[in-house]
Amino acid sequence: MYNGYLTDVKGIKVGHAQSDQGITGCTVIICPEGAVAGVDVRGSAPGTRETDLLKPENLVDKIHGIALAGGSAYGLDCASGMMKYLEDNDIGFDVGVTKVPIVCGAVIFDLLIGDYTIRPDYDMGYEACKNASYDENRQGCIGGGTGATVGKILGANNAMKSGLGSVSINVGDLWVAALIITNSFGDVFDFESGKILAGVYDYKENRQLNTYNIMKKNKQLQGFSMKNTTIGVVATNAKLNKAQANKIAQMAHNGLARTINPIHTMFDGDTIFSIATGKVEADINLIGTMGAEAVAKAVNNSIKSACSCNDILSYKDINKKK
Repeated sequence: MYNGYLTDVKGIKVGHAQSDQGITGCTVIICPEGAVAGVDVRGSAPGTRETDLLKPENLVDKIHGIALAGGSAYGLDCASGMMKYLEDNDIGFDVGVTKVPIVCGAVIFDLLIGDYTIRPDYDMGYEACKNASYDENRQGCIGGGTGATVGKILGANNAMKSGLGSVSINVGDLWVAALIITNSFGDVFDFESGKILAGVYDYKENRQLNTYNIMKKNKQLQGFSMKNTTIGVVATNAKLNKAQANKIAQMAHNGLARTINPIHTMFDGDTIFSIATGKVEADINLIGTMGAEAVAKAVNNSIKSACSCNDILSYKDINKKK
């Protein structure tokens, strides 16, 4: 796997919390000093929070945290717990009487894999913040990636397990890192070789299938029993304004297109945030290209780090059998 983690960008904390019974969780990214941020939503079924304020023409110029969670729309509640934690620690936008933490968020659909009545909530969001550190580096079925799956065109019985992946890359003193929760409708391919890593799987014949080929044979598809969405964050220590941060988020989606097919469908809510801590000068074109590479590698890590769950096999366990 590729090395590195989102926390290699100095000044960013990451924390996780999850429920083993619910098979769901949340991941928080905390920027105690604030960070310029952007977002790009490409999927047509998103679940998001506070994305409009990231438009360049809107007032607030920095955010203080991002919550990435399972639980579908219910999981957005964990951002409220994150807000409370940040307020308790005097982090936020100063409005005189208090500081209001600016917290963005996005969710994946994972209600069908565990106990759907257990979802990321206020308390889980607060707990994830308490667990956050500047040296977090765990990947796989943790936090918001606990209940993630891929390749769901034929439903849960033919899906594979995925999770959370992260990676960092640098050119001199410029750092760009990505943290991605892969929960895609489509299959995931190796960034370098193009070989399929995970996706729709024939458990009876023990062989990998191909989502796109299935789509072409069926032409019209209805009633997918599991929903989807790949979400994440690209972070850099570069100096960016809001317009540039939005461009970085836009370019970062190229990393999803390099590793997931199909991507950005009507059944996905693919969303990528970008955050910049403003420490070094760098060319936006380089940052965006590095961001796309980091996203692609993080997606691969999310597959290779995942573990099997509830009879849904992972890349690691399938390849152990071969």
